Amino acid sequence: MIRNILIYNSGGGVGDSIQLFDIVSSLKKSFSHSNIYYLGAHQNHFNGLLKEFNLSLKTLDLDLKYFGFRWWHLLQAKKKFLNTKIDRIDLIIDLQSKLRNTLILKQIPCNYFYSPTYNFRFTSIKSNYHKTNYDNKILLQNLEILISQKINYEKYNLKSISNDYFNEAKKLLPKDNYIGFSLTQGNLYRKKSWDLENFIKLANIVSKKEYIPVFFVQKEHVEIIKKIKNEVKNSIFPEEKSKLSGPTFVTALSTCLKKAVSIDNGIMHMIGLSNIPMIVLFGPTNSSKFSPRKDNIKVLDSKIMYNSSDINKITVEDVIEFI
Repeated sequence: MIRNILIYNSGGGVGDSIQLFDIVSSLKKSFSHSNIYYLGAHQNHFNGLLKEFNLSLKTLDLDLKYFGFRWWHLLQAKKKFLNTKIDRIDLIIDLQSKLRNTLILKQIPCNYFYSPTYNFRFTSIKSNYHKTNYDNKILLQNLEILISQKINYEKYNLKSISNDYFNEAKKLLPKDNYIGFSLTQGNLYRKKSWDLENFIKLANIVSKKEYIPVFFVQKEHVEIIKKIKNEVKNSIFPEEKSKLSGPTFVTALSTCLKKAVSIDNGIMHMIGLSNIPMIVLFGPTNSSKFSPRKDNIKVLDSKIMYNSSDINKITVEDVIEFI
């Protein structure tokens, strides 16, 4: 019997956690009487910024900051785990493939250990596992092979979100001709932002086609908001007009959109949960790994289109073609 499950996620961003929603939903459905723990190199967003999505996971706190990213954790992981009140983990799911992190994670006592590292070499039972290529359904199929138990795929259900968010969204965006835009990046370690002038030009083009541009821009970007308001006359910033805010509200607002255009950021994943058509722009980051898992999406990747990691090689004309 699987009583305790541990999910290890080395990614630190909100978007990294949102990409796990379907996995978590599936595990919660198939193992409804089990304890599901989260261990990350960073904070547990499921119980923080993403709390209102109601997919809470218990945090396994080993008091090891940036778990898996320091070689000395290899000497501490088992000791720290034994200090918890958990006797043993039945299933550990390693969602990354770095050798160091996997070796450290494997120090935690468990019955079944799943990891794609080195072609599944560290997975506790040898078998012909499928390469996932970032596909959650295939990952769950691999877990089925490992534990010899059926795991039904369960897509995250927006009904898990309070109706208050959707009611407020409908009040702010009551029409059916909105196009959403997300243009700022949270993590500045790579240049992922498409030029602001491109977004302004694009917004004015869709305005002429009788669409209303809706911008999702964090309030701290004062100058960006001011510039957009000055140059895109009918632009809407819905979060300015509400007491509600945060990732859950962005998802609720997104259900009111006809379509959305976004760079690779956390908001892209919040919008992706609404399952509306999207156009997503990628430069230096991996579009296969980070783009939302959905059918009605058009990925524009400068590496594929222009053999360049410079996202600004993508033109406004490239984007407008799909609007």
